[in-house]
Amino acid sequence: MTGRFKAACLQLNSARDVAPNIESLRGLARRAREQGADLIMTPEVSDMIEPERAERFAKARLEAEHPMLAAAREFARELDAHLLLGSLVVRIDAETLANRSFLIRPDGEIAQRYDKIHMFDVDLPNGERYRESAVFRPGGEAVLAPLPWGMLGMTVCYDLRFPQLYRALAQAGADFLTIPSAFTIPTGRAHWHVLMRARAIETGCFVFAPAQWGEHAKGRKTYGHSLIVAPWGDVLAEAGDGVGVIVAEIDPAKVLEARRQVPSLSHDRSFTSALRGTKPLAAE
Repeated sequence: MTGRFKAACLQLNSARDVAPNIESLRGLARRAREQGADLIMTPEVSDMIEPERAERFAKARLEAEHPMLAAAREFARELDAHLLLGSLVVRIDAETLANRSFLIRPDGEIAQRYDKIHMFDVDLPNGERYRESAVFRPGGEAVLAPLPWGMLGMTVCYDLRFPQLYRALAQAGADFLTIPSAFTIPTGRAHWHVLMRARAIETGCFVFAPAQWGEHAKGRKTYGHSLIVAPWGDVLAEAGDGVGVIVAEIDPAKVLEARRQVPSLSHDRSFTSALRGTKPLAAE
């Protein structure tokens, strides 16, 4: 790990169509760079939040043809900065999509790709219903990407609830974790801050969590509150509500400092388990 740098999370309110979202990304990315950001990150599904299945498939594009990916590569070159597209809706074939995150280098080349592993299939008490597995093909590989300041572990949104993924990334060398998201408001209010801080504390990593915010098509609402969290669990920057940019200075030395104080990543012990099928003790 070498040197301090500035990280920026863009908080978007993605529309149903890609073109206006590209323009929003362009303006916010320039603002972030003007504030000195070396690493600029966007939320999950930055390209579109399209609630209708048929329309989503019709608008989805192959990676090689995706207009936001092409635009982001151009922005990275223009701004001379690393750019993380939190995720895009990418067509795999006629019946399959991927929720795919991209890390783009300042020369515009794609440094790494990551397909979201964990699918958000849930019925919420307020009536909202999500079935990502009916639309997206889940990824099957955890990935790391090199940055000038250390190693980046890439994840997306619902992955947040599976701490074993983050532990594996940290033990494999991650210093920073990206968790671009489109969190619902009920789960955001209840869990967003505590889970983001927990992932940072458990791994001794910086956590970068750019988020979608506001009301989208067909009444879908997202929580916002993009976060940058230090390895000790301190919130360095928070977006709150509204579209915008947050920036924080990142000192990679804090990773080693936190891990020296709590070296739990090196304290794993193997154990056997007879928990499956175990019945609770009868009350006396």
